[in-house]
Amino acid sequence: MTRESYFTYSEDQESAVNHDIHWRPGIGADGTETYMPRTVIYDLKGGFGSMAKTNALYNNLEEGQTPQALWNGPTVLQKQPTIPQSAYQQSLDAGLEPAPLSTDSVRYWSDFNRVFYHPRSVVQLNEYELNSSIMPFERYATGEDLFASLDKEFDLLDRDLRPFIEEADQMQGIQVLTGIDDAWGGFAVKYLERVRDEYGKTAVFVWGNEHGDSFKPGQTREKRLLRLANKARTLTEVYKYASVVVPFTVPFATLDPTKLALDAGSQWHTTALLATAMESVTLPSRLRDKANRDTLGTLADTLNAMGKQNVASLGMSFAPQPIDEEEEEGSTDLRQRQLGKQKQSGHAAVMAKENPEGVFLDINFTPSDQLDYIRRRGGGGGGDNRPRMFSQVITSRGYEVGDEAQEAEEAEEDERFRRKSSYEPVTRSYHTSLRFPLLDSFPQIFKDGNGELLKRGGGLNVTSSLSTDASVCKRLKLLRTTVVRSIGMEDREQLGNELAEMADEYHEGWSSGSDDGDDD
Repeated sequence: MTRESYFTYSEDQESAVNHDIHWRPGIGADGTETYMPRTVIYDLKGGFGSMAKTNALYNNLEEGQTPQALWNGPTVLQKQPTIPQSAYQQSLDAGLEPAPLSTDSVRYWSDFNRVFYHPRSVVQLNEYELNSSIMPFERYATGEDLFASLDKEFDLLDRDLRPFIEEADQMQGIQVLTGIDDAWGGFAVKYLERVRDEYGKTAVFVWGNEHGDSFKPGQTREKRLLRLANKARTLTEVYKYASVVVPFTVPFATLDPTKLALDAGSQWHTTALLATAMESVTLPSRLRDKANRDTLGTLADTLNAMGKQNVASLGMSFAPQPIDEEEEEGSTDLRQRQLGKQKQSGHAAVMAKENPEGVFLDINFTPSDQLDYIRRRGGGGGGDNRPRMFSQVITSRGYEVGDEAQEAEEAEEDERFRRKSSYEPVTRSYHTSLRFPLLDSFPQIFKDGNGELLKRGGGLNVTSSLSTDASVCKRLKLLRTTVVRSIGMEDREQLGNELAEMADEYHEGWSSGSDDGDDD
């Protein structure tokens, strides 16, 4: 939905973002031109909410007509009760002012969805039902088995992914967003194995979501161990196929309530915060500005500066920027309305050059169950306890750079993307004046300097980063220690060895002696 807002609709305007990268042109059922996301969405039965596979642009079936089939005999059509649309969706379909959204009215992600998807993008897996207690979709092996059974029958890549890839000129990469501590981890691993076989040189980013409630009171020890075992299996396998792996979750315990009003029980709230960081840090792959544009492959190469260091951490800081009411009334360009008038100095690109240890942002989305261990052992705090940074990609948006900082950047164009010594991190920094838009579908979770909720329609200054650092070594060792005793003997040795080998990639050559005595 955020990326839809970057579109411009007049000849004298040009968006700062190249929408052809994430959006595909097409022809609807009625012959009209369409623009839809280049995406394939897999979800369980009931996961799409009120969203149908077909929509107003591609629904070419008359009311009461059934799709064509090979069977010519009599048919009996059975339908389950449909999930009613939210008031917000009804307003969009009617062309009216959208009804306001709230945590009570948002039940599924489709309740606040603003775009149409191609019918080929929506793939419902009917073998399992969302939130089922009878057949829960929670074990790594369950996801593996589901993929194997579906792929044997349909060849999922040929049916679902290949059509989108073949129509994309000069494809720069594939992004996969998946759960990694439930059955989706097993499904994603098998999918990635096929992707890597077919597209061996393509950059593949894997965004691995962990359940934020894994270590909340009330969760049984068996459930926590199951999720950690799922995560360990997923990481060791995804590590083999992905260019970059980003495990993440919302760190509720460390969020500042004076800056954020986040409802921990609302996926609408939590995914909005995550989307702000993820969309911002990958923005350089879609910008038109040549000075601040790069491919996903270049970002992946930067993060793998020391070899096979492809497990990265996601971080974010933000500064509120309310919209100027007079500018809103006089401007028809959404991007111009998002810019506002406030000037801020010292954006993250300059910070990265001045700080040889890298930039540590306010919110670290690295799973908190691991960070707690690092804090106790002195590896996740500030100052001298910060982990050694290997490489970092930083994107700042909305902040205006002073003239001196701009001149310094231009003078060091050849220097800024390479390490000056073997103990300084490799950094790439990007900047755009395009703020993160706060749309009417976005929850009011950000606060201004007075603690008031930011109104929808404004913009947000955001700095977001992906980084690889030495803390990954401790986290992988902790994960290994925790899970190896809870899995079967036949997998214990192999999984333990693979986790240890991954940890070594973030340890060798960078040790300061502080890790001596850590459990293996």
